[in-house]
Amino acid sequence: MSNSLSEKSLVLLKPDTVQRGLVGEIITRFEQTGLKIVAMKMAYASKELAGKHYAEDEKWLLSVGEKASKAAMSRGEKPAGTPLEIGKRIRTQLMDYISMSPVVAIVIEGHNAVLTVRKLIGPTSPENAQPGTIRGDFSHETYVMADSRGRPIQNLIHASESTAEAEREIKIWFRKDEIHSYIRVDEGLIYR
Repeated sequence: MSNSLSEKSLVLLKPDTVQRGLVGEIITRFEQTGLKIVAMKMAYASKELAGKHYAEDEKWLLSVGEKASKAAMSRGEKPAGTPLEIGKRIRTQLMDYISMSPVVAIVIEGHNAVLTVRKLIGPTSPENAQPGTIRGDFSHETYVMADSRGRPIQNLIHASESTAEAEREIKIWFRKDEIHSYIRVDEGLIYR
């Protein structure tokens, strides 16, 4: 990960965040840490956009499927298919979920933005998220609950996992002219 002062991360406030009225609360958390919002919009994700975001990349599908298989085995359950089959099923569920109602897409900028955002939101599974993180404070979802309903985990938020992923994802959700550069009044204190 880069330590650039202008590193960017994509954040998606998922349908459960929008529907539960948590958008402002979550945005506040990012801004209070000194990160700045350089682009933001509410959008319905078409199936095409969702498919670009959750790319049909075999490496990613296998990774997601392997994580889900390990989680099932740790609960004493047999995985429902091969890792690739599971990954494809999860991708379809994620695409359906992200496109079911509006999301708020945000580009966040700042020093070490990707890592800072990931720390603020907490682990993917809210049941493992510590109090004080976004997922730890606002979600009690578990993989067991999601699996029993045949849907992906509702964990409020997506955030880029790396600077390379952020660059790819930002291009999917925003045009260059939608990303704005400016200086926060407290940047002199933060980056002095």
